[in-house]
Amino acid sequence: MKNYLEQVKRKSVKAFTLIEMLVVLLIISVLMLLFVPNLSKQKAAVDEKGQAAVVKVVESQMELYEMNKDVKPSVDQLVQEGYITQKQADTYAKAKH
Repeated sequence: MKNYLEQVKRKSVKAFTLIEMLVVLLIISVLMLLFVPNLSKQKAAVDEKGQAAVVKVVESQMELYEMNKDVKPSVDQLVQEGYITQKQADTYAKAKH
């Protein structure tokens, strides 16, 4: 038993101390506080640009429909004839109001 205790004492265990772990957690927390608000701002900008792109697509499809059929279409007609999807029509309606 005495021999076993001496072997355990001789082995040096390399591990993080509690202080080192707290410092790492503090650094991660500060980085999160800096980046999360910026990400939410970027999400709003991406959504806005996405809606603008959908508006351009729908208007382009309206022009295409008008060139093919010589009639100005409604958004519902474009959906029914497969020029745009219902999701695009919903986004277009939301962006226009």
